Amino acid sequence: MRDPRRFLIPAILLLAVALVPPAAGASPSSVRFATFNASLNRGAAGAALADLSTRGNAQADAVAEIIQRIRPDVLLINEFDYEPGNALARAFQRNYLHRPHNGAGAIHYPFVFVAPSNTGITSGFDLNNNGVYDATPGDGSYGDDSFGFGLFPGQYGMAVFSKYPIQYDDIRTFQLFLWKDMPGALLPDDPTTPEPADWYSPEELDVFRLSSKSHWDVPIKIGNDVVHFLVSHPTPPVFDGPEDRNGTRNHDEIRFWADYVSGGAAAAYIYDDHGVSGGLAEGASFVIAGDQNSDPLDGDSIPGSTQQLLDHPRVNTELTPWSDGGPYWAEVQDELNDGHASDPLFDTADFCDTAFFPPCSGPGNLRADYVLPSTDIEMLDARVFWPTGDDPLVYLTGTGFPVPSSDHRAVWIDVGLP
Repeated sequence: MRDPRRFLIPAILLLAVALVPPAAGASPSSVRFATFNASLNRGAAGAALADLSTRGNAQADAVAEIIQRIRPDVLLINEFDYEPGNALARAFQRNYLHRPHNGAGAIHYPFVFVAPSNTGITSGFDLNNNGVYDATPGDGSYGDDSFGFGLFPGQYGMAVFSKYPIQYDDIRTFQLFLWKDMPGALLPDDPTTPEPADWYSPEELDVFRLSSKSHWDVPIKIGNDVVHFLVSHPTPPVFDGPEDRNGTRNHDEIRFWADYVSGGAAAAYIYDDHGVSGGLAEGASFVIAGDQNSDPLDGDSIPGSTQQLLDHPRVNTELTPWSDGGPYWAEVQDELNDGHASDPLFDTADFCDTAFFPPCSGPGNLRADYVLPSTDIEMLDARVFWPTGDDPLVYLTGTGFPVPSSDHRAVWIDVGLP
């Protein structure tokens, strides 16, 4: 792997952003794509909107400042509760992104895309097989029996923000795609019965959706180019039992994009929410982004899950996003991270809750969040926003402090388009 440090350039250049968008038809010299699981979800319907509809929420301030400091041109936010009419996105922009934070300038995104999520949408079935179907929102049992885990419809949703025009008429969403319709799907198996792949009944599989939130293909017009921003947030491969229903689903949610960008016969089974079949057109440029909830070597995901993207012949992995904070905090939390096989330089998530007071709970720090361009796109730089303990910006990640932004770190890449 190429040493990412040799691409280090002065921080002032990394944070620079054009004040005027490129003229129509002009192709910018570089574009910054980012993903950030910002944990802007709340535990009750409407609570996130209530928090972000006024100024002064400490967590939202920290999230906004991180975005303002890395200044992405195109941004996916995971764990952003769904509100119809872009209400939450508008509130976040108006009260947080449009207002400077500690010297970080306001940032504006004229183009936003938000759509419903499978989280918290009741399935009508006892999906966790505990003998009870829970149709009452507000608790974990209801979440387990929903198409995607959520205490209410739309919890843990996502949103795309862009400085460049989104081609709204060409967006494809895959919220309704059924898991059983994926050839060779890793459908979970009930270990107490002799039949294979029988955790879900035939009736349940007739309605069970692959995506725990949704998969979106959001085409963005950047100068003369169109880049397909392929975004999702696969379920964590935990919170289940020996049937590994979340681990298998995580694997196949990641596989979906691998098949989609392959196109042709590999993607022939795919259909979108309007019934249009097939994958990405041959030669189309793309950037895959999101919290994949899967480290290449550590954690609880099925081995090889993330490699479906990292080893894909159409995916450019010439540069891997990195930070100094990953190794720093892995050393601080050594009781969890010493046994990890992945390089902490590339970690993007801190799943240890008590950094300064071991022992910690959780799997330790992992690489969970990815921004992966197609091979026709040149990678110029790639970073993770994770300050070390002596960095003056460490207050933004909240490691060991009372007001964290998120347990995930923002990840970004700078690219040159074809």
